[in-house]
Amino acid sequence: MRDTTNRILDDLAKLATEAAGAAQGLRRDAETALRSGLERIVRDMDLVTREEFEAARDMAALAREQNEKLEARIAALEARLATPQGQSGDAQ
Repeated sequence: MRDTTNRILDDLAKLATEAAGAAQGLRRDAETALRSGLERIVRDMDLVTREEFEAARDMAALAREQNEKLEARIAALEARLATPQGQSGDAQ
């Protein structure tokens, strides 16, 4: 009886090990299929690359900086235009 019980337990352990191996294989197959599908979807979405994004970000930062400088220049020019030129401060 004891040998039969040990043999049954050994068979169950072997079956569980084989099932775990099969499940691991299915998991790998599912991950591969999912990854392939997601890569296809992303490729079809026509997304930009990291390099393209960083280049556009840098260009936007430079444009923002230039815009701020131009705004300051315009404000200074407008202030000069608002002040009457040639007046010495004496009313004639």
